[in-house]
Amino acid sequence: MLSVDQSRELADRLDIVDVAIRYATALDTKNWLLLNEVFTPNGALAAGPIGEVNGPTAIAAAVARVLEGVTTQHLNANHIVSVTGDSATHNSYLVARHVRPEMSGTNWYVVAGTYSDRLVRTEQGWRIAHRRLDVTWTDGNPDAHPGAAPPG
Repeated sequence: MLSVDQSRELADRLDIVDVAIRYATALDTKNWLLLNEVFTPNGALAAGPIGEVNGPTAIAAAVARVLEGVTTQHLNANHIVSVTGDSATHNSYLVARHVRPEMSGTNWYVVAGTYSDRLVRTEQGWRIAHRRLDVTWTDGNPDAHPGAAPPG
């Protein structure tokens, strides 16, 4: 039988992985309001062409611009969670397929990388205070996902 501390640690780990999955779901369904259940009010996302953006509303606007006209499927795996009181870190791998349905020929572009998150426990549950995406590799046609181009 698990101790109270072990049960809480397990519940925290599951809740934190759920936050990561909620982020992927928000992007794939384009349900930008769901990002309010992912980030703290001043939470930050640092990712490629987006740069660093603060707050769920600004993050939603930036991600919506990057994913405009693209159908996506974001898959996360290899979750590593470390909880210390009301703070946590989370790292996971990402493979995201981006498809531009109306495009002929090779209409897809895959981005793979690692998310590095810092989270805090709030009254509403775990939320990301800072998320960084480091791209490891890409494949496919970059023209199928022009929003993925690095800035400037």
